[in-house]
Amino acid sequence: MTSDLPRDAAYFVDHLHALALELRAAVGRGVRGSTAEELSAAMGDRGGDTIYRLDEHGEGPLLAYCARWGEDLPFLLVAEGVEGGGGGPSVGRVFPRDADRPAFTLIVDPIDGTRGLMYGKRSAWALFGVAPPPRGGYRPTLADIAVALQAELPTARAALADVLWAARGEGVQAETHDLRTGAVTSFVPRPSRAATLEGGFAAISKFFPGAKAAAARLEERLYLELLGPPRSESPQVFDDEYISSGGQLYELMAGHDRFLADLRPVLHDPGEASSRLCCHPYDLCTELIAREAGVIVTDERGAPLAAPLDTTSPVAWVGYANAALRQSIEPVLQRLLSEAGGGRRETEAARELLPPSDLRLPPD
Repeated sequence: MTSDLPRDAAYFVDHLHALALELRAAVGRGVRGSTAEELSAAMGDRGGDTIYRLDEHGEGPLLAYCARWGEDLPFLLVAEGVEGGGGGPSVGRVFPRDADRPAFTLIVDPIDGTRGLMYGKRSAWALFGVAPPPRGGYRPTLADIAVALQAELPTARAALADVLWAARGEGVQAETHDLRTGAVTSFVPRPSRAATLEGGFAAISKFFPGAKAAAARLEERLYLELLGPPRSESPQVFDDEYISSGGQLYELMAGHDRFLADLRPVLHDPGEASSRLCCHPYDLCTELIAREAGVIVTDERGAPLAAPLDTTSPVAWVGYANAALRQSIEPVLQRLLSEAGGGRRETEAARELLPPSDLRLPPD
């Protein structure tokens, strides 16, 4: 068995793999058979985010598979877009419905990266994590996830799609599926071994209006302190923002990105009338895979992620491709966040970050 789960890791990997392929097939049919305008039609707000027509192509196969799986072993499903039964959307749904005591928790984001996929810009990802069930007053957290799998949901033009999975302490496994021939090839994810950000890809997420200015100023200060003033017109660091948390973790695992941070909950202005969209636990339910691949993932304070497995809790996270990058970046990032009030989530102080036109290193 794995941790406090009722079956061994292979049992859960087999189910997650089968579920992921069913979901990928259904989403693929929807993507190929619909226009961007049809896929991007907003259907309402559920489970922590806006639900688009594309999302509905993932919900059907997810719920159908869960109904079958629940006949073998009862469990609690916590998923984006899936309303709970009697306890509110953040509680989840038990399969089968009449089960008194679920044996495990399954947290899912059926389509992480909907916005990019529905316009044919970039792959989305199906994310799955397995943790022990709630017991008494305790609810499991991201730290309790013992088995995870993420599957690429490619655009209509793609010929290949990857699937990666891990069980705690057992390393990561991955395979590439040829969507034309059905061939499956195993591969080993290899995060970057670079000890500097210079010449590589890195970013502090600034996907949407609301915290863009604070994130950009923080990013400029961070790079300036780490790398010094630019020595030429050639860029020191490249920015490629992937609007998918699972996709960002994949980029770190694949060696494409060296450092990523999504600090939207920290940089959000609490004085605003409404909150801004940010990561939720289902967006990061596969961070176990990244850690098993050698990526270092923390919260904004440098601690392991430990948000409760629900659909509403805001989550900030930081990812480093290797320990050397963490050692050089984390102390500077922590200090800049502290100076800006980020550690206390006082975003008004974040506005005190120097504007890009007046960047300078602090005195010794």
